[in-house]
Amino acid sequence: MATRLDFKGMNCPMPIMKTAMAVKKAASGDQFEIVCDDPGFEPDITAWCNETKNVLNGIRKEGKDIIATITKA
Repeated sequence: MATRLDFKGMNCPMPIMKTAMAVKKAASGDQFEIVCDDPGFEPDITAWCNETKNVLNGIRKEGKDIIATITKA
């Protein structure tokens, strides 16, 4: 089961910084579902996963919310 991180109401760079802190503490293979309503989150989480080699499993939108699912490398 994925750990849900709710960063609604936060603007860049806070959602990525808080994601990085949570993922750093996790074990390899742990999954996260990150919810954010900052429009810049989608390109930011994509770039962050590419840079850190964590796996971006998917991104979906529900209304104004952007929900990314990632797995720690």
